[in-house]
Amino acid sequence: MPKFTRQQFIDKLAPLAIEDMRKTGVPASLTIAQAILESADGNSTLAQQANNLFGMKGKGTAGSIRLPTKEYRNGEWITIHTDFRKYNNWAESVADHSNLFINGVSWNRNLYRGVIGVDGITAAREVAKAGYATDPDYDKKVIKLITDHQLVKFDFIAKFGVDSGVVVQLVEMIEQLQERIKKLEESAKEVPAPEWFVKEFPNALDLIHQKTGTHDFWRAFAVILRALKNYEISNVEIR
Repeated sequence: MPKFTRQQFIDKLAPLAIEDMRKTGVPASLTIAQAILESADGNSTLAQQANNLFGMKGKGTAGSIRLPTKEYRNGEWITIHTDFRKYNNWAESVADHSNLFINGVSWNRNLYRGVIGVDGITAAREVAKAGYATDPDYDKKVIKLITDHQLVKFDFIAKFGVDSGVVVQLVEMIEQLQERIKKLEESAKEVPAPEWFVKEFPNALDLIHQKTGTHDFWRAFAVILRALKNYEISNVEIR
């Protein structure tokens, strides 16, 4: 099988994840992010030889395959050998992955119910909380993949049936708006006199009662002080 770049893997898996979300309510963004992490962008031995994108153990639609795997136990990573499910194609792997979230496990059928019908980031936290993986940082890794690659756009496509290009534009607009809000909040925050201000006007703070101000305040104050300084110099030259 060919080796995939991450974008190639996302492009190939996304339609399957979108269709699955429409059927099951499992966020497409979660499905794709977990598959990226679990299968090394579809390039792991398990993915290449068994179409298993999520490290599902046991017997699958095409049997099983025994491979080594790493698990985090008692504060350290260890290698064990276990049987993994083998599938005929990726669609079967995606469906089986979602069936786990829908049906849970024999001892708790509602174990993963918090994953269904929520956004991908919430679902990632729910998956980790339910003990899906032994990695203590599993949710952080999945969430980073969702945000880094804007995978939430596939949730919008699945839910609203909108064109992917429109979703990308909306996501970019939201991110730009968030960045502008962040900058506005930063500019409105009260701070002590900046180092550059104190260095240029070491005695200026004695002229005012307040010791903090916004960045715009300190810049405006500096403009006034520079103007006064230039005015004084001009007066001396005229005299």
